Amino acid sequence: MSTYVIVGTQWGDEGKGKIIDVLSPKADYIVRYQGGNNAGHTVVVNDDKFILHLLPSGIINSKGKCVIGAGVVVDIDVLLEEIAVLEKRGMKLDNLFIDERAHIIMPYHIEIDKAKEEAMGENKIGTTQRGIGPCYIDKIARNGIRIGDLLEPERFRDKLTWNVLEKNDMLVRYGKPTFDLEELYNKFMELADKIKFRIIDGVVEINEAIEEKKLVLFEGAQALMLDIDYGTYPYVTSSSPTAGGVTTGVGVSPRKIERILGVMKAYVTRVGEGPFPTEQDNEIGEKLRAIGHEYGATTGRPRRCGWLDLVIGRYAVLINGLTDIVLTKIDVLTGFEKIKVAVGYEIDGKVHTSYPGNLRKSKPLKIVYEELDGWMEDITQIKNYEELPENCKKYIEYIENKLNCNVSMVSVGPERSQNIYRHTLEKKKKKER
Repeated sequence: MSTYVIVGTQWGDEGKGKIIDVLSPKADYIVRYQGGNNAGHTVVVNDDKFILHLLPSGIINSKGKCVIGAGVVVDIDVLLEEIAVLEKRGMKLDNLFIDERAHIIMPYHIEIDKAKEEAMGENKIGTTQRGIGPCYIDKIARNGIRIGDLLEPERFRDKLTWNVLEKNDMLVRYGKPTFDLEELYNKFMELADKIKFRIIDGVVEINEAIEEKKLVLFEGAQALMLDIDYGTYPYVTSSSPTAGGVTTGVGVSPRKIERILGVMKAYVTRVGEGPFPTEQDNEIGEKLRAIGHEYGATTGRPRRCGWLDLVIGRYAVLINGLTDIVLTKIDVLTGFEKIKVAVGYEIDGKVHTSYPGNLRKSKPLKIVYEELDGWMEDITQIKNYEELPENCKKYIEYIENKLNCNVSMVSVGPERSQNIYRHTLEKKKKKER
């Protein structure tokens, strides 16, 4: 059995797309298990940049099957647009499939998302306004429309009829335009013809692949701190980007998961609203943003930047059961004389070393930092760990020891070749301490 889960350990944008791309050539299956086109995964191949929102990142470099799992919400227009863009760039996507259980983001979901965010004013969540949340709401309320429904026109019409009535009432209350049932029905029947050959029972196929000991990579979007239950609620996404999301988003037993790789940026960024304890709204934050090109792949918004937070790191190891850490964008820290790392939060005189369940604005928060010496040398072309500057190695080993988890791979640039391997990613291994 060879199953790998790739998860984000912060607020997203850690570089999961690159890591999936690096691991994908040997994979038989690459499976996206949650989220929607609110994700933004960037893959760089020979200076050629691919930005993916809905398609699994492994599609660029894999000959195996790429599956959009049941836990994903799918905007079919976006899906077809991404397919068309890649096909124009010479790629064949005959290996792309969608689980019949995945829910469809309908146009009214997008408009409700926009209207609600507008109505909330200063209390807005900072959603990407792409209909993700409203689609998941319908899913939980048992009103959703699934990909498989497109294969049964009458069933689809019945579900659509009720939803259009309900959603039009909501849009009227928001003072927004409504939708015509027949126009939507005809539109989605045309879309069905374009994707029906990609619709599969992903649960059966993926589990059979695991039993046959094929290599399966499970790809998450967003990250732990945006998890609907364990993130900085309510400033979160509407799904479960943790390792546990694989079991519900794909239909695979946790007993079948072998390795869980946590992708961790060497500093921290966040897009949108919500708590960010180590945020540096100053020259340091601006420097990190400029060097790291920290702008959202999905929204284009400038990312908030701050020092590495090992309180969150410890939380990520705990909840996800990480077997390995993949440390990314450490090259961005080159040129800092001193590097700070958060190791605790002091609240009401008590130091917390794991992330609290609810950070209240009313509670003064003091960050407990430890400071390490930085390095000045360019590390982007280094291939061997021993060739890294001593202070860079100390930073990596400091993280590893604090979190008691192997830092198995270090990324020193955006290209798939710019990686340093410290521990094998080919079989389960735990460093003795």
